[in-house]
Amino acid sequence: MGATDDEHSGPGPRPEAAACPAPTGDVRAAGDTHDSHAAGDSHAAGDSHAAGDSHAAGDSHAAGDSHAGHGHHHGVSDTADLRFLAGALALIVAFMVGEVVAAVLAGSLALLADAGHMLTDAAALGLSMWALRLASRPAAGSMTFGFKRAEILSALANGVTLLAISVVVTIEAVVRLVHPGKVDGPTVIAVAAVGVVVNAAATFILARADRTSLNIAGAFAHLLTDAWAFLATLVAGIVIVVTSFARADAVASLFTVALMLRAGWGLARAAGRVLLEGAPEGVDLSELRAHLLRLPQVTAVHDLHAWVVTSDLPAVSAHIVVADECFAEGRSPWLLDQLQACLAGHFDVTHSTFQIEPAGHAAHEAAHHE
Repeated sequence: MGATDDEHSGPGPRPEAAACPAPTGDVRAAGDTHDSHAAGDSHAAGDSHAAGDSHAAGDSHAAGDSHAGHGHHHGVSDTADLRFLAGALALIVAFMVGEVVAAVLAGSLALLADAGHMLTDAAALGLSMWALRLASRPAAGSMTFGFKRAEILSALANGVTLLAISVVVTIEAVVRLVHPGKVDGPTVIAVAAVGVVVNAAATFILARADRTSLNIAGAFAHLLTDAWAFLATLVAGIVIVVTSFARADAVASLFTVALMLRAGWGLARAAGRVLLEGAPEGVDLSELRAHLLRLPQVTAVHDLHAWVVTSDLPAVSAHIVVADECFAEGRSPWLLDQLQACLAGHFDVTHSTFQIEPAGHAAHEAAHHE
């Protein structure tokens, strides 16, 4: 589950790192605020997981495990993003129909390639709208995280589509380089100029949405790539009119292909990282482990995992080995709060699950990772 840092960190000198909050006041009093954790505090020499698991023994939402903290993809913001996507989609579809007609009349591969790319733009925007609506549905039944990864699947589909279209256009562009056909330069210039304006407007609209979401980023990549492609087509049309160099159309198509490959690979790689449960970007597991070990009661950390449920929901889980007196003195609830505050404050991770256990408990774990 997720990226893991399985290097065992046992008792002894702790790595140098910025210290997490130290205990203040009467820790037993702090622990007493979690009366429901009394069963967890009696966990002595390695009892059941239920007694030590931080969700069972006090996964405190007050400490920051709150989905409300991931505020963008809820309520008003979702509605705004849907509105931006719908506005961009309307512009793209209206222009795409006219461009297909113009491409056929002008005999321009560059315009036809752009029209094909705009079709994928329209599909990407529609898919993004569907994924956004699906991801906003609450968790229920066996879907314990809801449908949040629908956004990641949408981003992956957008990336793969860009890669597939680039292959098709490359083949045709090579044929046109070898056997150039007649291209109507003035028509290419006129359509490309309008295309630049339309795509710039659609890109501007979607730029106002939350592009930290891979789903929105995928749709935005389609539009931005197409805007640059129209600029290249406009230049090709001017070259054809001025020099009669018909191969400029195919050259512009290859430039479009390069942009599609770059955007498509970036999206596919980012979505793949989430689906393969790699650690969140910018989260160093060694540094994260060091921060957890700075708490005085923590003697070791193992089975440390970090992954991303969706773009705005990173998660961490770990087994935290603590001194026996931590259980005897009722400090487990206080320690749980400190662990979660450490992650939220230093790594911006507010969804965490910790299993707090004594040193001897590892012997009871069949799949223990050192």
